[in-house]
Amino acid sequence: MDHFIKDILMRAVPALISFILLVLFILPVVRIGNVNIGNLAGGAVSLGLLLIFLFPEGFRRLLHTIKESTGGRIFLWVAGIAAVLCALTALVISFFMVRAINDPPKGPTTVVVLGCQVKNGGPSKMLRRRLDAAYSFLSENEDVMVVVSGGKGDDEAISEAQCMMEYLTAKGISPDRIIMEDKSTSTEENLRFSKAIIEEKGLCEDITIVTDGYHQLRAEMLARQLGMDPWHISAKTAGWLLPTYWVREWFGVAYYGIFGAK
Repeated sequence: MDHFIKDILMRAVPALISFILLVLFILPVVRIGNVNIGNLAGGAVSLGLLLIFLFPEGFRRLLHTIKESTGGRIFLWVAGIAAVLCALTALVISFFMVRAINDPPKGPTTVVVLGCQVKNGGPSKMLRRRLDAAYSFLSENEDVMVVVSGGKGDDEAISEAQCMMEYLTAKGISPDRIIMEDKSTSTEENLRFSKAIIEEKGLCEDITIVTDGYHQLRAEMLARQLGMDPWHISAKTAGWLLPTYWVREWFGVAYYGIFGAK
């Protein structure tokens, strides 16, 4: 009986967790055709762990075969060290991502809403959540101005900024409080172009970034590079999308840390 319980804890539970993660990484591909480094990397690791936990004896035999040669032993050492370093990096980045999720403004501010995909002339679900988060703050702070930032992609009928303007005004935010930045095509441009508008209009230069929680750390890093020290208001991300975007952000933050903004 003790052996059975140990087998469940050592194999079945980790295998189930790996399977659930694999499904979550596949869902964005199946539901909305979203394929990116997040679900590719996360799906590959989840599948690998699932196979290891389902077939541990086969995995042990494979390791034994590889160890029989000097090159194989070197490969295992290098792969093991790389895996540990990657895991530690992901944990450190995740710590800072969690810490950056919520840091609401503590004084006068200008809100900057980062754009997201427009679908059929209206906001996607992700963009709508960002706008709803911005609306909640703007409706409670009627003296705050907002910059809605996002250009027009090839597959979008209108710019993200125009879409955000229409959504917020339909919910009752005065158009006099909304400034559109409709040229940007990346997070770095969102912030750089918004900063230029804020300075040109003489608005409060202490900004509050509104975006998804997983995105706040990289947005903050980019803002600091531009000389801004932002606060954060985060929109909730749908649970079935969060693993994909969270893992994708590991790569985004790491890339920025190594190469800087492009």
